[in-house]
This record gives sequence, structure tokens and C-alpha cells, in this order.
Amino acid sequence: MKGIFLKKFGEVDLAFEVKETPSPKPEPHQVKIKVEAFGLNFADVLARKGLYGDAPPLPCVLGYECVGTIAEVGQAVTKFNEGDRVLAFTRFGSYAQFAVTDSRAVVKIDNDIKSDVALALGTQYCTAYYAAYECLSLHAGDVVLIHAAAGGVGVALTQLAKEKGCTVIGTVGSNEKFDFIKANGVDHAINYRTTNFEEEVRKFLGKRRVDAIFDAVGGKTFKQGMKLLNYGGSNVIYGAASRANGGLMANLKLLFGFGFYTPIKFLMKSQNVIGVNMLRIADYKPEIIQLCLEKVYELYQLEIVKPHVGKVFKANEIASAHALLESRNSRGKIAVEW
Repeated sequence: MKGIFLKKFGEVDLAFEVKETPSPKPEPHQVKIKVEAFGLNFADVLARKGLYGDAPPLPCVLGYECVGTIAEVGQAVTKFNEGDRVLAFTRFGSYAQFAVTDSRAVVKIDNDIKSDVALALGTQYCTAYYAAYECLSLHAGDVVLIHAAAGGVGVALTQLAKEKGCTVIGTVGSNEKFDFIKANGVDHAINYRTTNFEEEVRKFLGKRRVDAIFDAVGGKTFKQGMKLLNYGGSNVIYGAASRANGGLMANLKLLFGFGFYTPIKFLMKSQNVIGVNMLRIADYKPEIIQLCLEKVYELYQLEIVKPHVGKVFKANEIASAHALLESRNSRGKIAVEW
């Protein structure tokens, strides 16, 4: 089979190599999937730059999710059969024509759903579902601040928050994305590159505060968000895109940008700070991953959530796909087809 190997950290044009590699064999609790397409996530960009500690040593095959058909099942697997079309999380390895994964990180999907749409339901919608529906409870009338609202998780979070009857404030990196996120349900759009989002939120809300924040940027953005958080509010951090430039100074800037907090402050204000790392959930609570997959697919079938696909690339265009995601100019899901 062919796999797309990360052979060198750094720029996209030199990082990847498509080459032949042995097809994986499933362990008793795993399934082997013939991959139709796989999705890109910002953690892939960090891994390509050598900034993601969980990535395998070089050379390696990246990838958190894929859509395809089950080619083989492990001896202990009873829920799936060869020929089932599935959406699956992978513990890396989906940038390949075949991938293996824990059967608890898999959900059956209909044959008529496009692979790129299904991929959007993977990491992005499952992260959003876990963050918004499992980690906390949103209520009608809550004000929710969503950073990177035009990204895959941001799109999903907006739809889930609107389903609960929330008012949504969304930040994006350009005015050109305003129409896109407003069409997705955002009530007030802010360009974080040209305005101070903290000041803009205060102008929009007056004395009102934000009940929930979903932050994929981290650093200073997180600290500013804490100043806006209501009593009883929650700040959910699920990414650190602000460190994408790498280097010691970027890491120190990220660290000090977050600020330092005492639990007493959270106690007195009845506030929550919640970290979300879906890789850790997959490692230690795979049944939660399967729950999220099943729930978001059910919401899709009910037309409550509507994934947006930004662009679909071919496997030999992996460098261009990474470049688009890294630019933070993408909207919705980026998928790669074999």
C-alpha cells in the first residue's frame, strides 16, 4: 500500500513523501480500514513542525481520522463486519491507503454520505460535542464566545450552541469570513486581527458577561477571555494555535500569555477552566469517543448539524492541503482523497 510519510520537520514542500509500505494487520480489538479519504487537523500542522509531542518518531504517518470500508476485523471484534462503511478515529496512521484502529473508535455510516462531509463529523464535530455537551451544559439564553469560528470545530460549536438557544459571538481572522460565520448562526462577528476582541465583546454585551468560551488559540487570548467570563462560566481550551510559529520564544510567549491562576479565584467565582485533548480521551476512554461519534452522526441524520467542507485535495496535493490549513484562511473541513 501507499502511505504519506512525514520525513522531515518544517516547510510543507520538503516534509512529506509518498511511498510503499507494508499494509497493517489488525490486533484482536482492532479493525482494518481501506481508506477513501482522510481529514486534516491543526495538530497535523504542529506535528509537521515538530511541535506536537504525541506524534510518532520520524518517519511517520500522521492522521487522526478516515472514512472507508472495513477490510478486516480482529478476532475480538463483534460489532463490525468486512464491507461496512465507517468513519473512524485513528491513533495516527490515516494518511495511508489502509489504516487500523480500535473498534471502539468507529461508527457505521451510510453509503450515500460523501466522504468529506463524514470526515467533518470526525475530529471537529466530536471535539465540539465533547466540549459543549459532555464537559459542560449550555442553556438557552447563554452567551457563548467561540474563537476561530470559521474553522471546523468553530463551525460545529456554533451549530451546537445555537441548537441550545445560545447567543454566539465568533472571532475570525478576516472580514471576508463574516458572512460565512453569520450564515452558520453567529450573532456577532469580530475580526481578531484588526480589533481587540475583548473590547468588542464588552461593546456588544455592555454589562453582560460571557457564559462559555471555546478557545483553540490559547495564550493571551485565553487570559483576555477570563476577564470576560461570567460567574458560573466555563472557559474550554482545546488548542494552542498561537504557538504554531514554534521556537522557544513562541512557547514562552504562549506560557506567560495564559497567565497564572489560583483555584481560590475559580472557587469564589464558581468558574471552570476545562482542557480538552481528544487524543487522551481516545487513549483512556475510547467508549466516550464512540459515544461522540454516534451522537454527532445522529445529529447529522436529524439535520441538526450541517458540516461544511472547505476544500478537498488529492493525496499527491498533501503539501497544498497543509499550507491552506496552516494559513488559517480555510473554512470548515479540509479533506484528502486517495
